[in-house]
Amino acid sequence: MKKTLLAVASISVAALAYANTSSDSSELLSQQCKISAEAVSTLKGLRYGNSAIRKDVSSLINLSLKVQENKDAAQITLNQMVDDQVNSTSALEAKYCS
Repeated sequence: MKKTLLAVASISVAALAYANTSSDSSELLSQQCKISAEAVSTLKGLRYGNSAIRKDVSSLINLSLKVQENKDAAQITLNQMVDDQVNSTSALEAKYCS
């Protein structure tokens, strides 16, 4: 339980650090993808269900990104990450964030 709370807290802090911009820069989009990959990897490792992962990471995306089309694209990428059999952060980043 402590690992879960720590993972969610650290991911939330990282997401909020990037949420203070008025538009979505390419740097912000890249960071959001990496944060999503880390979150998905961590939550898969903690044996979260796919629905719970989608819900939790989706809320981080909605907090961080301002432009709706970027939110939509990030949601699509999130769903692909969750459905993928890959579990490691680096593999998810390489596959979806490049």
